[in-house]
Parts: sequence; structure tokens; C-alpha cells
Amino acid sequence: MRKSQNPEWAGTFLLWLTVHFLLCTVKSINFSTKVGKARIPRICQHTVLLNEDSPLHFHPGLIPVSKRGSNMVHVYNCHPFASQQIVQVEQEPGLVCCGGGALFVVATGGCKVEAYNVEQEGCPFICRFATMGTVKSIQHSKMGDYLVTIEEKNSATYLRAYTNWRYQAEGKARVGVRLLGHLLRGASVRGGVQMEIIEIPLSKRPVAVACCPVTGDLLVGCEDTLVLFALRRQNQQSLNQSQQILQSSSQNSSQNQAQFPSPNQNFLDFERSVILHLPKIEPKQVALCGGYVALQMELEVLVLKLDTSSDPKTQEESSDTKKDHIDDQADFMVLPRHQELLGDVAKDCDIPVSIENTGLEDGKGQYTLSYVLFRRFTPDFFQGCSVEETQLHSLQLYPLYTSNQSVPLEEPACVFCFFSLPNAGYLYSLKGGVELLSTYQYPEKVLKAVLTDHLLHVITKSALQCFTVRCAAVAARVVDPYIDTTMKACPPCSMEVCALRIQLFIGLRSVCVYGRHVILLSAADTETPEEPERTPQRRRLKLKEHTLLTGIFLAVGIDPATTPALESFLSRPFLSRKWTISSPKETSPAGHGWNLYVVDSVSPLTLYQEMVEYSERYAETNPQAQSLRHLLSEAHLFLRASLLRTEPSEQPRNIEGEAAVTLQTDTDAPADRQTAAQTDRQEVEEALRHNCAQLGDCFSRGSQKDCHLALPYYRMSGLSVTEVMARNRPLPSSPHTYGPGFLFYLKHFLFEETEQTLSQEAADEVIDILSKSEPSQLVSVCASPSMINLSPAKTLQILIHREDTCGVSVLLTITMATMMLCLDDLPQYTQLMERHAEMLLVYRFIEEPRLLLHGGVGGQHTHIRPTRLTRQLAKSQPGLLVAAMVALHENSKVQLEQADHIFKELGCENCLQVDFWEAMLMASSQEAVIQELLFRLVSIYIDRLTNTTSDTHLNEPHTPSRRRPLKSADDLINSCSHYGALYPWLTVLNPAHTTSSQHQEALYKLQSLLCGPSLSVGSVVPLMERLSEETLWGFSLHLLCSTRRGQYDRSIEKLLDRCPQAIIAYANHQLQDRHMMLWWQKLLPELCNRTRAASDNSILLAALKETLVVVAMEMSPTDFLELIPDDGTASYFLPYLLSCSQRHLMA
Repeated sequence: MRKSQNPEWAGTFLLWLTVHFLLCTVKSINFSTKVGKARIPRICQHTVLLNEDSPLHFHPGLIPVSKRGSNMVHVYNCHPFASQQIVQVEQEPGLVCCGGGALFVVATGGCKVEAYNVEQEGCPFICRFATMGTVKSIQHSKMGDYLVTIEEKNSATYLRAYTNWRYQAEGKARVGVRLLGHLLRGASVRGGVQMEIIEIPLSKRPVAVACCPVTGDLLVGCEDTLVLFALRRQNQQSLNQSQQILQSSSQNSSQNQAQFPSPNQNFLDFERSVILHLPKIEPKQVALCGGYVALQMELEVLVLKLDTSSDPKTQEESSDTKKDHIDDQADFMVLPRHQELLGDVAKDCDIPVSIENTGLEDGKGQYTLSYVLFRRFTPDFFQGCSVEETQLHSLQLYPLYTSNQSVPLEEPACVFCFFSLPNAGYLYSLKGGVELLSTYQYPEKVLKAVLTDHLLHVITKSALQCFTVRCAAVAARVVDPYIDTTMKACPPCSMEVCALRIQLFIGLRSVCVYGRHVILLSAADTETPEEPERTPQRRRLKLKEHTLLTGIFLAVGIDPATTPALESFLSRPFLSRKWTISSPKETSPAGHGWNLYVVDSVSPLTLYQEMVEYSERYAETNPQAQSLRHLLSEAHLFLRASLLRTEPSEQPRNIEGEAAVTLQTDTDAPADRQTAAQTDRQEVEEALRHNCAQLGDCFSRGSQKDCHLALPYYRMSGLSVTEVMARNRPLPSSPHTYGPGFLFYLKHFLFEETEQTLSQEAADEVIDILSKSEPSQLVSVCASPSMINLSPAKTLQILIHREDTCGVSVLLTITMATMMLCLDDLPQYTQLMERHAEMLLVYRFIEEPRLLLHGGVGGQHTHIRPTRLTRQLAKSQPGLLVAAMVALHENSKVQLEQADHIFKELGCENCLQVDFWEAMLMASSQEAVIQELLFRLVSIYIDRLTNTTSDTHLNEPHTPSRRRPLKSADDLINSCSHYGALYPWLTVLNPAHTTSSQHQEALYKLQSLLCGPSLSVGSVVPLMERLSEETLWGFSLHLLCSTRRGQYDRSIEKLLDRCPQAIIAYANHQLQDRHMMLWWQKLLPELCNRTRAASDNSILLAALKETLVVVAMEMSPTDFLELIPDDGTASYFLPYLLSCSQRHLMA
């Protein structure tokens, strides 16, 4: 009750009720009341809540910030810097930038640019040239090797580009000044022998500029527009033509022609390509990289993608809809909400962008625009930063090439976007899907940050610090598709970042990076006269905010003056810096000291070695520590970044990739650099293998969650399984056993096909390890081809113990039988194999095919070989072997060619292999396999017929094997639908007991296939040509082929010539249904003619009588009379005519 009498508590409670009422009311009230000249803003994008720690607190808005990316930062005491030197600059530097091996320094308030060589010791002076105004911003472009500046002169702002600046080092004072797109005549056209200043006119004041590291294009940010200038190459020959047109006299034209250098000389110029309109938005920083455009406001970042398309898009129309919405809120002050939109969703941000094509796209089509990333931040007043200090900086688009790319010609493999707040930095990957990779939490306020492929360099007021980056992890997955498989691994992109040792400085102001050189500008702190002037301005801003927020409460009927707590709340400066006016601090003209440092970072290999030494401290104390794994993963990414990075020439390149002019003339330097680079790469590759081995050790002993990573890292290390076992072998006094990662690696090694064979000692050790840790895998381990040298006696004891423990198992029995074979104990082997039925054995062979086959299971037949058990089955149980091979094929465990290779290895290609084909023909349902088997079987049957003699009393020297086949012809006819029953007339043609059994078996099987429904006769006709028709059995095969091909007329003639006694049987079987007419159209005339010529031939006369009986049954008397030959004897045909008439009358 005493609390209720406390006026402060009562005021706070009243304030809570007021805010709650306000939040419930503002959703339905359309504010239109004006306070002074400002409209009342809509504030429903924020939620105001009471907090125990503070009376009032602004929380993020309705859309939460994504929590992806690593937020935790590890700190390691590794020093990334090797040395530092001071650049001897005469005047105090105001601006610095670097590129092309040079450091560019602009003196404070000066109009001169000095260039220094950062690649040589001492940073020697290169050249100095004057600018046309006071430089406010300077950038260097790697492509084209030009400088672009924003300059001020006479209260006007200009944008200029400086090309061929390196020729100032040769003392050539000629400088050409021209406008954009206007190449001058005469000496000024000699772009190769003088520096040129290109004036780039703009309709609006430029505030930011960026150069594309991929194409050399130029992006200029103005107050509410972005202008893209494309870097163009002007050829000397085209310039000559234009000059000739402009000359009035041929003499002057020829003189100008003689002044031109080589016709292949190129000149740089810019062409206005596209304009992006950003209403009501003024970019503070811009970035450009390979079609990606990034712009940064004070608390917002927007990334767009520009593409060219032949189909015009209505981008401007879609943007106009948002423009109207912005215009409606022109007088509103909207409190920003914390927001992150990735990918296509980014188009839902409230920043409309419209495209204005200039019509100078060179036939590439119209530009199209797509949103990639939008990020908005809300100032956090409780992180030690004021409202004015809470703004974004260090916007950067960073391309990353890989070693298989050509830098000037191909687009980068990855593109990253980085930007930073004073207390946190954010790194995104843009290509292949937008993803937040890392979030960097700084220990103190950061002034500027620069991203490289190895490190993120940040500066505070008093220190230079480096953080690790995840660029290499992203690029590795883009380049190598085997990453994140059992073959290769790489630390994840989401791994927590780490900070390295801090390098202390005094008064750091700016930082830029070229290669391994970090350039720092420091200046002593001086008080500026601006500070006292800011106090009245801040007071005016606070008064404006107080008046504005008071109007909000008054609009809903609340008078803040009646509540002291609410009045205190309104006195706070809550609004964004969007409405504040502040200019960047200018360096005092009477500075107390400054320095320009070039700090050289160590090579990735050196930093890796230091990290390895640092990691040994963790390994000694706790080998399974998470920090050890993290540190080794960081070292791994350093090495990967070195291997993935392209090794471009250190010389700057122009747009055509030609080396720019330098003062170096050493011809042996490129070869020396190439040799050194190759040696360095070999050292890095060796270090990477060593690092992979260390990471494999970490994951082999780690938790079950990540134990599978031991396999790819050990594979990448190049270590043999014996070496891996030695690294993981626990000490006798150690309580630790083999880790799950090592067991996973060992099982995967044993269960896959590999050519690496373990020694007996190593194989026995593997058996000991897995018998204790994975006893259920003993059968698979013993079946591994790598374990062929294991001790059978020792293994048999382990298997017997396993059987006693777990009971009898078919697979265990087969494995024990294999061990008995290795011990040459055939009786025990036979006893074990007879324990179970053959079909049970076949099923278990399907489960573990390596009991029969080693090498290439499921792959090619190269290096596939039979096991010792397979060789024994071929001798003692061939039926079981054939059944097992058929089962393996039908279950996709072995291919047909592999099975053939196995039987050839066994020396059974003419016996068991044929049995296998015949069994496969019974089991297979694949039409392609069936036709292939039919063709093979026909071939082998023909080979047997041609290589064996038909005389049983003669020797058989060509017979490959006397072993009886597993299936006879009768068995195949009864059990396989592809073997047809023999035609009845074949019994007349087949010799009875006049051929050898093997010859007769092959003949019957071939005839059965020709009588079956599946064989395509046309495909085997070329094979049949090897068989002669001189023998009756050979004639029968040819006759079968002719009949199957529908050649009945020819078959009847051939049969009457060779074996007329079979003609009636042939006709009764073949001349039926639609072929019935051949009885009287072909057979009857042939028999009449042949009987007339040989009247005493009883066989022909009998055949004629049978034919007349059939004809009389099938034809009418009138038709029968027409068939009787004119010279025939009436009494001979009269009985058949009478029979035909009687049958016709009865019908």
C-alpha cells in the first residue's frame, strides 16, 4: 500500500497505461494533425514497452532479424602481421587508396596525388600529378588501371577519371584533358604516351563512387540517382577513320595519320550505360561488382542485380507503384524497424528503384533489375554509441576467383557483400542464393573495415584487428562438387569466426588493403572548433523531437505535461539520424602528428604454422576440445583460400588484360615468380594434407554428431589406413578407447572396394578392434578384400566365440568355412557348408557378395576377381555357384560382363559360364539381357557343333570339357519358355545315337532355341553360315531357319531333295492355317512332277497319297478336278475324288 502512495511509481504506472492506450489507438487513427510545419508521423512500426532495467525501451519492429550466421567470436593469440614500415610522405595525408601495386596519397586540402610502390621495400616514390580540384574521394580501378575522384572547386563538385597516370613517372609532363566520350585529335590522342584526365559530367552532385573489380565499370551515387558508366575500349584504327573524316585537307590528314602509334593501341573511355532513380534516398556509399549494385544509407543497405535482356521489362511501371506510396509519406517521419529481406523477398522493401536506359547498350538489350538483399537497422541506444555514431560504413562487394578461372574474362565464382555498424559487421554471400555467413561482434567501436579473401581487417581509434572470414568455405563448395561428401570435406560456412591478436596504434583514421599490404593512416587527436557549435544544433533537434512527440500524445487526448515521467520520456532523443545534420570531422590544419603505415601480413602458410603451434597447447591438455577443432578449421580455411585464389600477375592490367607499363624490365622475373609460386603451392598443398590429418584426428575422437567427418578428412590427408590406425592407437595407460569417428572411417574403408591391402599384422589388429567395438560387422570385415592377409586361425577363434555367444548364423557359417579353406581343412569346410540348404546360402551371398567377389562390385569388371571360396565352389558345388551368380545379377550386385570375367578367371568359360547363361535365361525378365543371352548361347552351341565330331567311335580332341552340363536339353525345354519343344519332323532328320553326347546335346539345345518363341532368327543367320548342309543335322538347322523366316516353298523343295520321307511330317506341322493352301499350290504339284519322273519311288508315292488325302478333305470336288493333271491316270485319282464328293455331300 505504501508503493501506491509513491508519486514516481504512480507516474510510471500511469505512463504504462498511457502508452498502452496509445498503441491500441494509433492502429485505427489516421493522423493528419500538423505540429508546426511537420506532420504527425505514423509510429506503428515500433512497440514501446516498459522494462525493469529502464523506464522505456525501443524494441525492434514487426519483422524480426534473422539469426543466421555466427555471432560468437573466438579469440586466438596468433599474430597475422609480419612487419610494418612508414611511408615517407611530405605533407599530412588526407585521403589514401591503393591498387595496382601502388599507394595513392592525397594531402589534406591539397590538389595533388602522390603514388608510392607498396611492393618494394621502403615504398619508393613513383610519381606525382596534380588534380583539377580539391579531392574529396578517390578510388582505383584494377581493370583499366585508372583513378576516379570526386573533386570540389569554386563550390562546385566534379567527377574525373585519370588514366595512364604511370607515365608521369617517366617525366613526361604531357597531360590531356577531355570530356567523356570525346577523344581529342593530335598529340592528345596518344593515350599510350601521356596521362589523360576525363571529365565526367553529371546532372546532380556526386556523393559516392565505386569501380567494378571485374569489368572496370564506374558507378556514381548522386543525391537520388545511381549512374552506371561502362568502361569502353576505343581502338586506334577507328579513331583514325574518324580523324580522316574531320580533316579538311588530305595533307593534314596524312600528317595526323603519321602521328598515331600502332593501330592496335587501345584508349580508355566511359559510356553512360544506365541510370537508377532512387526517390527520396541519398546513398552514402555505393559498391559495384559484376552486375551487383550495392548502396548504403545511414542505417539501410540495398543490393540490386543488373542484367541485360533482349526482352524489355516494365521495371519502371512496377517501381512507380511504390513511388506513389513514398510520396504520400513525404511529410512523415517514419521510425525505422529492424528488417532483413533476402533474395526475391527484398523487393518488398519500401525503397523503389526505377531504371532509365540510356539507349547506349551496344546491342546487349535492355537492363533489368532484381532485388537481392535489403537490411535495415534500428539504432541501439544501449551499446555505448550515440545516435549520431550509429550509422553504417565500410560497404564492400568483394569478388572471389578460383584457380581455374581467368580473371579478366570470366565472372567471379563468388561475390560477397560486407557492411558494418560501429559495433557489428555483417558478411553475406550473394551468388547462388543470398546467405548471411557471419556476424562480427566488435569489442569496441570500429571506424572502418576492409574485407579480403583471408581476413577482415578492422580499425578502431587505437588498434588494428583481424577477423577470419568464410569466403573460402563458400568458394570451395562452388568449385568442388565433392565437398560435403565422403570424399572431401570443408569447415562449414556458418562456423563461428575468430579474432586474432590486436596491433596497437595511435589515432587510426583509415585503412585500405592491397594484397598482403595493409595501409593505415593515423593522426593524433585534436579538438576541433566544431564541437562547441554542435551544442545549439543538438538542442534545436531535441526541441523539434520533443514538439513532434508531444503532438502525437496530444492527438490522442493525452497531455504529457500532466505526467512528469512521460515528460522525461519525451525529452530523450529517440529519432534516427535521418533527421540530424552532421558533417564528417575534418582534420585540424594544425595537427600534432600523423603517420602512414604499410603493415605486411604474414603469408597464409606462416599463419597456419603459428596456428598449428598454438593448437598444440589444446592437444596436450584436451585433445577433444571444441577450441582445438575450431582453430584447426580456421587454419584449414586459410590454406584453402590460398589454393582457391587465382595467381594473377602482379602487374596491373588494362581492359584487354594487357600488362600496363611499368618501370621493371627484368625478363627473368616472370619465370622466377612462376617457379616460386609453384613451390609455394606445393608447400601449401602439403600443409593442407597435414591439416586434414589433424582434423581427422579431432573428428575421430569427437562426439557421435560429427564423427562422420573423420572419413573425408583422412582421405584428403593421403594417409594409409595403417598410418591412421597408428595415429588413433590409444596408449596402454590411457583410459580412452577408439573413437566413433575412427571406427566410422575404418568400417567405411573396409566396406568399400579399394586396392589397398593390409598386412597380416594390420589386418589382425583390425579384427581385434572390430571384434570388441563392432562384433556384428565381423563377417563384412572378413569379406573385405583389404583383409585378405588376415590370420585364419586367429580369426576362426574369434568367429567361433561369436557363434557361441550369438548362436548359429548362415553368414557366420560361410565365413568360418572360408577360414577352414584358408587352413586347407576340406572336411571341416564341407561339414560347415552342409549345415544349411543351398537356397539359404544363396540368400546370404546376396547379403554379402564379397564372399564370392572381390573388386568392382556394381562397377566395371576391371580388377574383379573370384575369392578362394568361389574357386572351391566351382570344383565342389558348381550348381550353387551358378545359382549364386544368377541371384547376384538379378539383385544388381554384379553385371553380366563381370560374371563372364569371373568364369574366365576360373577357367570355366565353356562349361560353367554356359550353365550360367542358361540359368540366367530362365531367371531374367529383361528383354535386352534375354536377347544378349540368346545370341551368346547360339554362338556357343554352334562352336560346340563345329568343334566336336558326330562319330561316337572317334576321339574327341577338340572337346573343351567332358563335364556334363547342369541342365540337359530336356530340362531346359521343360523349365524355360525360351526353349521350344522340337518340331516332330526334326526326329526324322536327327540321327539317332550316331553322334557324341556333347554334340547331340548342343544340337538339341540349338534346335530347341530355333523352335522357341524368343530367338530372332535374322540375327543368327550369319552365325549359321558356319554350319554345312552336307550333314543331315546341319541341313535340319538351315531348314529350321528357312522355315522360321517364312520360306516354305524353298523349304519344301529342299526337303524333297534331301529327305522326302520327312515331307509329310513337315507339312502336317508347318502347313496349317493360313499356310494350308501350300498343300495343293506347292506340295501337290511338286510331288506329281517328281513321281512322274521317278514312278518307282515308293517314298514319293506314299507322300503323294497322303497329300491327296489332305487335299480331298480341304477342297470342293470342282476345285479338286482342276488340280488333277491332264496326263494323270483317272483310276489313280478317282478314289480321292469320290471321297471329296462324299465329304462335300455330307457337309
